[in-house]
Amino acid sequence: MPSEPIKYIDRTRAFYSAQDFSPYNYAHHESTPFHRLQKPLSECRVAIVLTAVTHGDIPKNLRGAESHSLDDVPENFRTDELSWDKVTTHTNDRQSFFPLEVLQSLETELMIGSLAPRYHFVPTEYSQRNTRENDAPAIVEACIEDEVDIALLIPL
Repeated sequence: MPSEPIKYIDRTRAFYSAQDFSPYNYAHHESTPFHRLQKPLSECRVAIVLTAVTHGDIPKNLRGAESHSLDDVPENFRTDELSWDKVTTHTNDRQSFFPLEVLQSLETELMIGSLAPRYHFVPTEYSQRNTRENDAPAIVEACIEDEVDIALLIPL
């Protein structure tokens, strides 16, 4: 087990430098597009948005944002191709990154209004432009269709 956390930003900088690329331009936003809820949380519809891969039959370079029914949630998501410290963390516990049962319980307890009928996948993408111009608008549109008030974003 490593004695200290892996420094992903430093590793990414070193990787880009070794490839003779210009330094990676991390996303930075002067403002945040969040806003206050217009109604109590107990009346809000909640959607789950995550980066865990639902299925692996589409090549990584061709993936885009997808929406899937909560009636068809896989027992296990594909997370093996994503990059993180797999020595000290894992995704064997689906609830740790896809808290469906917890959200269903909160709905039953009237802590949230309801769950959206679909969850959403956004690929781990190194192109900020593709995320901004394609994937994010697709998820926003799906959330509007599902009348979502809150999106729970869960990156892996």
